[in-house]
Amino acid sequence: MDKRHTSRQRSLVLSAEADTGHRRFAIWPAKGLARRHPDGDSRPVTPSADLPRRTRRPTWAGRNYSLLTAAAFVTNLGSHGALIAAAFAVLEEGGDGGDVGLVAAARTLPLVVFLLIGGAVADRLPRHRVMVAANALNCLSQGAFAVLVLAGEPRLWQMMVLTALGGTGQAFFSPAAEGMLLSSVQGEQVGRAFAVFRMAMQGAALGGAALGGAMVAAIGPGWVLAADAVAFAVAGSLRSFLDVSHIPAREPGTGMLADLRDGWREVAGRPWLWGIVVQFSIANAVLAAADAVYGPLVARDDLGGAGPWGLALAFFGAGTVAGALLMTRWKPRRLLLAGIVCVFPMALPSAALAVPVSVPLLCTAMFVAGATVEVFGVSWMTALHQEIPEDKLSRVSAYDWFGSVALVPLATALAGPAESAFGRTAALWGCSGLIVVVTAAVLSVPDVRNLRRNTKHVTQSIADGSADTERPVGGLG
Repeated sequence: MDKRHTSRQRSLVLSAEADTGHRRFAIWPAKGLARRHPDGDSRPVTPSADLPRRTRRPTWAGRNYSLLTAAAFVTNLGSHGALIAAAFAVLEEGGDGGDVGLVAAARTLPLVVFLLIGGAVADRLPRHRVMVAANALNCLSQGAFAVLVLAGEPRLWQMMVLTALGGTGQAFFSPAAEGMLLSSVQGEQVGRAFAVFRMAMQGAALGGAALGGAMVAAIGPGWVLAADAVAFAVAGSLRSFLDVSHIPAREPGTGMLADLRDGWREVAGRPWLWGIVVQFSIANAVLAAADAVYGPLVARDDLGGAGPWGLALAFFGAGTVAGALLMTRWKPRRLLLAGIVCVFPMALPSAALAVPVSVPLLCTAMFVAGATVEVFGVSWMTALHQEIPEDKLSRVSAYDWFGSVALVPLATALAGPAESAFGRTAALWGCSGLIVVVTAAVLSVPDVRNLRRNTKHVTQSIADGSADTERPVGGLG
């Protein structure tokens, strides 16, 4: 499972957009507006002379942030339903579990291959254009997938090709989206904004999975895939309205490889950054094996089938929403220390499946894991926002995403042989133990323990910019 989805990737999507939510309490001075009075005298008139304009959103939720949050909600709502629809589309055409795995792998492979290139492109071109283009590709691929399913008898290779196109779009979208989000907010309240963003994403994911499952049962997978294509179209339209007028033109680079090397230097030069990326490469891989392979098997053999396992996953989703809600109020001073300590409970679900415990205890473990992983997710995004220069955010995000997903296909492929060699219980205890070991190991990095939140109060006048302005956000790095 990934940093944003289960760890970071489930939630790290990103995980990505969740960082743009830093909030700020800014003091906005009344700026004089040259306006001609009835007596002919042209004097500055302050806004207090007019009826005050009130906004329903807080000062940190600028126009860009609001558009990004709304678009992310729409896409997560559609995409999580489409994941269920794609699996059932394969099964309804006579496929088996292996065929479902092939379609899933077809999406993951181009995601791994193109992520780093997508990060370099997003730092070279206007990020909102990359996002809109990726949404257009996803809209077309899902629309074609829906047409094939509704027309009847789609071929496995056709579904794999279209799913691969979706993965390619995601590879270019994710680094651009995270960079845009991280750079669209400023000030000491960014953590709250990221938490609100992630809460919207996780709530949409939870609702999308439930709604998608119900729709697949009621009207079939083809229409759910069509709805996802519409969601991508709506989200792309929203993102096309992002205000990038304040973003300085990117300096011409020396080439794609040079851009990638530059991004790698940003990662390699920060032990806290590459240490946590390595940690989650392993943690996400074993979590993916536990969730995708062992969890359904334990549910079938010991818990009563798919229903209890679906309930446990729902509790995990509810936990992520609760964790994001907590982070709207809590601002730990030592960002990464608090976040990494909250990774330890991610070992609980694998341990619960290894016993196995009763369904209520499993649901409790899943809820706690979901809540604590969101504490890490918000803290991680806040640290990236604070420490990484704005013009390198997408490349750093690409390395982060790459680390999050690179070992997942290997782990899921080896889950079956590991069960045969060591037994399911031992394999699950191994998953739990690996999470504890790599988490304890990354706490040995001094920067992880000592990196502190930047609490400097930000006072910014309208003349200097707005909450929608992208600007350098480097900190200690």
